[in-house]
Amino acid sequence: MKVVAAYLLAVLGGNTCPTAEDLKKVLGSVGADADDDRIELLLSNVKGKDITELIASGREKLASVPSGGGVAVSSGAAPAAGYGLQSVRLRDLVSKRSCFAFH
Repeated sequence: MKVVAAYLLAVLGGNTCPTAEDLKKVLGSVGADADDDRIELLLSNVKGKDITELIASGREKLASVPSGGGVAVSSGAAPAAGYGLQSVRLRDLVSKRSCFAFH
């Protein structure tokens, strides 16, 4: 994800075709490690493609992902003072079919 963020930052900064070195420079500026394999994978996947079209395509794909609908919240244990039912943990709200994994 940080490689994608670095790519988008480079594009927003005016670099229409960022290189691996450009991405490493962006990542290094915030103290993040650069994974050469991930950088090359990203660059090979976006090569020759318009970033605006890629973002639009991604939005369409995300729109088709089921959001899981409503969530039933159980108050099995007494809530901590001052938090009530609003203190439901994020892992309780994310479905098992989601792309997020909590260990």
